[in-house]
Amino acid sequence: MKPDLSTNQNHSAMRIHRRRRRGQQAKAQGPVFQANEQITSEDVYVITDTGERIGEMKKEAALKLANEREVDLVMVSPKAKPPVVKLMDFGQFKYQKEKQARKQKAQSKQTETKSIRLSARIGEHDRDVRMKRALEFFKRGDKVKLEIVLRGREKAHAERGREVMEEFIKILKEVHEIEVNIEQAFTRQGARLTMVIGMK
Repeated sequence: MKPDLSTNQNHSAMRIHRRRRRGQQAKAQGPVFQANEQITSEDVYVITDTGERIGEMKKEAALKLANEREVDLVMVSPKAKPPVVKLMDFGQFKYQKEKQARKQKAQSKQTETKSIRLSARIGEHDRDVRMKRALEFFKRGDKVKLEIVLRGREKAHAERGREVMEEFIKILKEVHEIEVNIEQAFTRQGARLTMVIGMK
């Protein structure tokens, strides 16, 4: 009787999937730090949160010292020989590190330019809908490209398109109190009018 290879393959796929999912969860939770009993090194180099160098000692002695001072023992340089640990408030330290990680992630996010189509004869309701969309893009850190495509007789009145864009920006500034930065000035390419704006 031949073995059921499909079952083995399914189990293998499940194991890989679980490993990948656990890795993704750990990554999403941010950096992981060893503290107190989690520290595995037998010898450590101890410093305080004020920069005082206490020196090298056994992990048990360092844990006892941390307990006496009512603080945590936190691994800050695991690759050093011996690893460097610091006497500090672990909760506060972890909070600051996670805050830094979130800030770096936000700064590394690639800014995108999202297009919003207006028209030379746009009504107030349609303009408000597009205004709401622009505010959502700004909130995400994206730039906004305003576009108007002139049709028929509108092509002879490009200034009306400029006025619509300038009115759109004015409402962003005065009504929604957005500090608008002109990333690309008003330009015309044939029947297409464009302007790129961002939030300062």
